[in-house]
Amino acid sequence: MRKDKEKVLDEVWTQDHVRSFLQVRPHDGSDENFHMLLKAYQSMRADDFELFVGFFTAQGRNVNATGKDGRTVLEIIATHRHGAEYADILKAAGAV
Repeated sequence: MRKDKEKVLDEVWTQDHVRSFLQVRPHDGSDENFHMLLKAYQSMRADDFELFVGFFTAQGRNVNATGKDGRTVLEIIATHRHGAEYADILKAAGAV
């Protein structure tokens, strides 16, 4: 079966596109701050994620929010082989 869409690599994101992730809401009852951060991490390159985290913290959102399993996004990223740059961004924003 053929895929409907081709994967887009190295897409340039506008500030509005990055900022749109502040509107992402969970559908499973999890913390919305955790959900926004996780979706941004999963979707963005590090530079875009850094911009997003700036918007996120400017709204007074919680970079230490936890998911249903009690882990923060930083704790999840720490287990990923290529997550160091993202983890540094979160730490610079106050994540512990």
